[in-house]
Amino acid sequence: MKEVVVESLSSPGCHNCKVFEEFWHSVESGYPNVKYRNVSVTTPEGMEMVSKYSIFTSPGIIINGKLFSTGGVDKDKFIQKIKELST
Repeated sequence: MKEVVVESLSSPGCHNCKVFEEFWHSVESGYPNVKYRNVSVTTPEGMEMVSKYSIFTSPGIIINGKLFSTGGVDKDKFIQKIKELST
């Protein structure tokens, strides 16, 4: 299995950010090859990522260095993408 890196760019008090993080933690045991990181937009790294990926709505979900979605996540498409990149 190939390693996959998922980064979630979140902002304080963001409901969709919390929903995505809870969803990820509910399925992550099935994807041991996935490294997950939550980055706050309030940090220097987060601000840099907002600019780099032109993220206007949280959460910004970045998979293997490419913007996957902003403002919410289609869970089925997310899982499909993770599986696709893992093989």
